[in-house]
Amino acid sequence: MNEFIHFLLQFAHLNEQQINLISKKGRETILPKEEYFVEAGKVFRQVGFIIEGIIRICYYNNKGEEITKIFIEENHLLINLNNAPSTEYIQAATDCRMLVLSNEDWKEIAGWEDITQKIQMKSLNEKLTRVTPLVAQDAQTRYLEFMDKYPTLANRIPLSYIASYLGITQSTLSRIRKKIC
Repeated sequence: MNEFIHFLLQFAHLNEQQINLISKKGRETILPKEEYFVEAGKVFRQVGFIIEGIIRICYYNNKGEEITKIFIEENHLLINLNNAPSTEYIQAATDCRMLVLSNEDWKEIAGWEDITQKIQMKSLNEKLTRVTPLVAQDAQTRYLEFMDKYPTLANRIPLSYIASYLGITQSTLSRIRKKIC
């Protein structure tokens, strides 16, 4: 719970009533590796904060291939308050310890609109910083940038997820890793 409160304090001051409401409504849970926080086509009905672990967001392309879009590490929020079905799968890449609140409980906390907007802007900026360079780089450069941005992920998640994220095959990733080691 303290991790979540500390995270929120980056975006706004919280009064005692808000902190008490978060403590009362939030529940800590474990999302086992490969389990889904939400599946494509289903409505995202809860807000999740990653205390420990790695989440990946993925989808299936028109060839039926699984594509990893992004990894989300500790101290990040998973939120979608518009009640529209998800277009992607949100899956635990490792065992994850999370704090979860329902969308209704999230909205009940006074002043959340401003906090939510600030969190979403920060998240969008991080996403653009991570994804934009991947489009124009060769596979080895993408892998090196991945290792620079996510230095601890390579030892925590399956190589197939990394290869999918980089848009290369697992055998290509193995050759790159062998070449640079």
